[in-house]
Amino acid sequence: MSTATTRSPYPTALTVAGSDSGGGAGIQADLKTFLDHRVFGMSAISAITAQNTRGVTRVDPVPVEGLVAQLQAVFDDLPVGAVKIGMLGTAAHVRAVAEMLGAMAERPPVVLDPVMVSSTGHRLLDEDAELAMQQLMQLCDLATPNLPEAAVLAGSDDLQAIHAWAAAQACAVLLTGGDAEGSEVVDTLYRPGWPARAWSAPRLGSGSFHGTGCTLSSAIAARLAHGRELEDAVDGGIGYVQALIREGVKLGSPGGGHPVLPHGLD
Repeated sequence: MSTATTRSPYPTALTVAGSDSGGGAGIQADLKTFLDHRVFGMSAISAITAQNTRGVTRVDPVPVEGLVAQLQAVFDDLPVGAVKIGMLGTAAHVRAVAEMLGAMAERPPVVLDPVMVSSTGHRLLDEDAELAMQQLMQLCDLATPNLPEAAVLAGSDDLQAIHAWAAAQACAVLLTGGDAEGSEVVDTLYRPGWPARAWSAPRLGSGSFHGTGCTLSSAIAARLAHGRELEDAVDGGIGYVQALIREGVKLGSPGGGHPVLPHGLD
């Protein structure tokens, strides 16, 4: 049996996001995804949401000081191998996270899922926070917006303009294509100084799944915590989500809402 002195350090990752009472997205999906990847998960909760697969009925933001205290408690004591950022909700919360990241002498890899609207259509980011979100992107290694989120950040609904915006960012951008129409889902990665790469897969199921954006960004962060190179982490994260979606199609949605991803199948 291996001893503690001979084992490799256990990979760790921190998720900064909102809590989903239904368990399919947010902090809950992130921690399940970390566990699937054998990564020790830590969390800083930005908001408490009352939601399930059918919708969001209430959002209670955590006081900004409370979010900052959570972040400080983690960084002051624990090694953080990667950071995943999800729902922040307000401009003050976005700025607080950006300030902490910007003050770090050495930052771990940071993956930003710029959550703006839930899969059930509830707005999860104040409109005045959109500019702050663009500034936060400058401190991240990767942003993973879906097409509606990218349209807001790019200031255009034109698909060509959205892709041009993604290619012009200082950080890498993975445009996720699950919200587009068609029988194929295409995700496109833009990296400064690198050629774009696209992943294409047949669309599974007839509607959207709950928590795919959270799960994908967390899977990529977990792989970065294991030391994977960015494109390899993205490739593995996409494959992981596709596998969950295939099983989620079989599971369905007992509550009648958007089907969930069955984390922990392995």
